[in-house]
Amino acid sequence: MTTINAVTDLVFDDDVALLVIDSPPVNALSHAVREGIVAGVRRALDDPRVKAIVLICKGKTFMAGADITEFGAPLKAPDFLELEAVIENASKPIVAAIHGTALGGGLEVALCCHYRVAVPSAKCGLPEVHLGLIPGAGGTQRLPRLVGVEQAAEMMLSGEHVPATTLRELGAIDELVPEDQLRDAAVEFAGRIVQAGAALKKVRDLDEKLHAARADSSLFAALRQRIEKKTRGFRAPEYIIRCLEAAVTLPFDEAMKVEQKLFAELLHSPESLAQRYVFFAERQVWKIPDIPEGTPTLPVEKIGIVGAGTMGGGIAMCFANAGLPVTIVEANQEALDRGLTVVRKNYESAIKRGRLSPEEVAQRMALIEGTLELGSLADADLVIEAVFEDMSIKQDVFRKLDAIVKPGALLATNTSALNIDEIANVTRRPEAVLGLHFFSPANVMRLLEVVRTRRTSKSAIATAMRLAKRIGKIAVLVGVCPGFVGNRMLFARQEQANAMLLEGAMPWDIDRVLYEFGMPMGPFAMADLAGLDLGWNKETSKSATIREVLCEMDRRGQKTGAGYYDYDEHRNARPSPDTEKIIRDFVRKTGRPTRTLSAQEILERCLYPMINEGAKILEERIVVRASDIDVVWINGYGWPAYRGGPMYYADTIGLHTVVQKLEEHAPKLGRGFSISPLLRQLAAEGKRIHELRLEQ
Repeated sequence: MTTINAVTDLVFDDDVALLVIDSPPVNALSHAVREGIVAGVRRALDDPRVKAIVLICKGKTFMAGADITEFGAPLKAPDFLELEAVIENASKPIVAAIHGTALGGGLEVALCCHYRVAVPSAKCGLPEVHLGLIPGAGGTQRLPRLVGVEQAAEMMLSGEHVPATTLRELGAIDELVPEDQLRDAAVEFAGRIVQAGAALKKVRDLDEKLHAARADSSLFAALRQRIEKKTRGFRAPEYIIRCLEAAVTLPFDEAMKVEQKLFAELLHSPESLAQRYVFFAERQVWKIPDIPEGTPTLPVEKIGIVGAGTMGGGIAMCFANAGLPVTIVEANQEALDRGLTVVRKNYESAIKRGRLSPEEVAQRMALIEGTLELGSLADADLVIEAVFEDMSIKQDVFRKLDAIVKPGALLATNTSALNIDEIANVTRRPEAVLGLHFFSPANVMRLLEVVRTRRTSKSAIATAMRLAKRIGKIAVLVGVCPGFVGNRMLFARQEQANAMLLEGAMPWDIDRVLYEFGMPMGPFAMADLAGLDLGWNKETSKSATIREVLCEMDRRGQKTGAGYYDYDEHRNARPSPDTEKIIRDFVRKTGRPTRTLSAQEILERCLYPMINEGAKILEERIVVRASDIDVVWINGYGWPAYRGGPMYYADTIGLHTVVQKLEEHAPKLGRGFSISPLLRQLAAEGKRIHELRLEQ
């Protein structure tokens, strides 16, 4: 063995040299790794004993991408293009031996090798789009030459990790090898290449799989149309398509210049900077100052859920999808049957979309058991209450669970706003009570607010965070306050949206501004989707609000074909003259004057009070760090990732501007409105809020 540098060794196996990378945790292509590969390849090329080279990695994965911490500064030599040139132009065959994941720059390096072998469990991808970037080291040019333009577009635009088995069928992987024999099989493969005198296959020289794209003049227009709605506001997807067009129409070296130019534009763009911030923020949420790694956790293998409604059924799917058995309890058979039917329909929809096989659905449904007996939850490790949002009802459920469920088990509530301390206080195990606030639809939405009470144990919190990872959620630890983080800030926005209706704006005026900002929908379209009668009571309704008037007129949202908007049979919305008349009549009765509100005022009054509320959440130490708030809003409410979340967005505007505008709008923001002292302080000191971290 020859040591090249701290992360690279050259190991000799007869006439094959193994260039071994060992740079935990993911063998990212840092300067040291790039330097080691270049030096190792050159050493092997200079050694007359060596006939072929195998590039292989230690640890759990092949090279899982560029070192993102190096972004923004000039790369030390060798950069990626220099590294790839050394590999691609080598005079001896180089074989990439892939396990784990080969992502981003890691896959781009593998594409420069003359051959690629992989274990069946390996996955490859070019996920740069999630960082607001495009592959910047030839990925947009080499991948389509191996798998075709349409498949390459799908991989890059989705950023998905594609199984090696699929890539073998597509032609990007030359051979699949046994899981536990990667090293020996790669050496054997390299030996066969040498013995056969096979050509040094340069992907850049391949052309056959570009022919179909050259013959289809409508291909790129169709691609753009297909992704238009999903990629609204993002630049990277369009730039990926431009690079693919270059791959089809230009010589390789000229097309590479297009890729380099567009990559450089994106690297310093506001969108990519925001998305890279989100990337790190989503990794920070798991780090909780007072709950260090190694905090004891509880075993959770059996789940109980009380309530088979929309939330209860969706939560059950989350656990069944992860292979955990679930028992759902309902008060009556009709409600239970209805809930389980909805779960089955959701799974059947996944079959129709090709996301699950019938066998997989059968396995998951078999893990979900329905019952009317609360006593069936006695041996559950975790019970989640998902009943009607009423404190007395929830407290009654928790009293019963406390008496039934085994000691040591966790009891959780899915409340979206209620005081969980008050729920915990009715039990004899307040240290085992916490909130698990799933977002609807629970089986789809990534976010989970884990709510700690004053008495929740560290072990319970650590268990909940670990379980969230197990079921594929991104969990944010929050404290108890009305609405926690997401809904508390949403309430601030909704209050202003409703107030502006009384000042002269129409629902579609407000919704349009927020949609154009990048939100998936505005507050009134969202209310129609959820149902205006959510929490509304016909017996106590007094026409006191516009929403109450709409509900009384049976305009309850999409489900009745009319709410704030009118809907056709396909639930397509259009501004409603009836709603406009209702609003104008309502405002006239109040005697208030109306005016025309500008789009800028609507935006400021919707978003700046949210920022202000976020600052108050930080003051009250409801979250560990400001970036946790941004993770909540991006993953739970559709805040555009290219704007980085409300707190990050505040800093792009400037806190001084936010405070100034809040002062200007203050007379219209309601009697209880006050500007956060923390926000004022940070603005006065010229500091940034999204970087704020508060030890608990």
